[in-house]
Amino acid sequence: MGSLATSVLVSVVIPTYNGERFIVDTLRAVLAQTHPAVEIIVVDDGSSDGTCRLVEATAPRAHLLQQQNARVSAARNKGLDAARGEFVIFLDQDDIWHPEQLARQVAWMQLHAECGVVVCRHHHWYADGTAYPVPATIWPPDPGLFSDPDFTGWTYHQFLFDCWALTSGTLMRKAAIASAGAFDTSLPYSEDWDLWLRLSQQVPFALLQWPPVLYRQHAVQGSREVRRRDYRTQLLLGYARLHGLKSRDGRAMDPARFDRIVAGYQAEFGYHHLQSGHRLTGVQALAAAWWRSPRQVKRILLAAAGALGWRPHGPG
Repeated sequence: MGSLATSVLVSVVIPTYNGERFIVDTLRAVLAQTHPAVEIIVVDDGSSDGTCRLVEATAPRAHLLQQQNARVSAARNKGLDAARGEFVIFLDQDDIWHPEQLARQVAWMQLHAECGVVVCRHHHWYADGTAYPVPATIWPPDPGLFSDPDFTGWTYHQFLFDCWALTSGTLMRKAAIASAGAFDTSLPYSEDWDLWLRLSQQVPFALLQWPPVLYRQHAVQGSREVRRRDYRTQLLLGYARLHGLKSRDGRAMDPARFDRIVAGYQAEFGYHHLQSGHRLTGVQALAAAWWRSPRQVKRILLAAAGALGWRPHGPG
């Protein structure tokens, strides 16, 4: 099993756009992997900085593909088309891996032939002042190949709760993603969540308990933007309408809990729009949240009050 596992090719697809600040650290983390059979595919999405030069200098054997700017999903799909590995993983241009990450994920896959996707947990990696803490000071000891039973097996219902699989920590059988379909380029946000929902209806997942991924946090992340549309709510309601709340093994999301989750996302969406001065959008979202889950009315009113600068009157 050991020699077989080490011979399995893993394709690491790194989409990048103006990533010169972090791309060297990310590439070095891939080059440091103890799993020996790795191909690196970097897809440059029309960068205007020195990203491509740094890729060629840091990882000269990487496959560097270039395209006009078409956003991250198109870049990931381009890398997927070029991937030759039995397994594929999409690593963001600013994230970091422990050297044993791919070895652990491949070992799990080799031991569990039924598993189509194996996910590693992650740490949110914040800068301490101007610098990020040394990775070795953050990673906990590796406890071995243990998975979280609640998030292992048929996990579609769990993805109706949250997008708990980070792309940088998710290793897939290429055959599985080919069957489920690649990233939906029509989705500017939540495109990864959409893929996990599709995959989780076709193949079992596993979530390993050890967190070897450092998910870098910084001010220009897309996840910090205020969206014009509530993509999370639209995604969840669409899948629930078409596929219900139940996984293939019978485990299911409780309908009342699902409504609370969706209402929470609607309330958060409304709060951020009120904060940004988009009052109509914000009020409509908060009203939708209240209609879906009236028990959250206190939370919704507090969100509105905070965003609009209202202060409750105290006694006296």
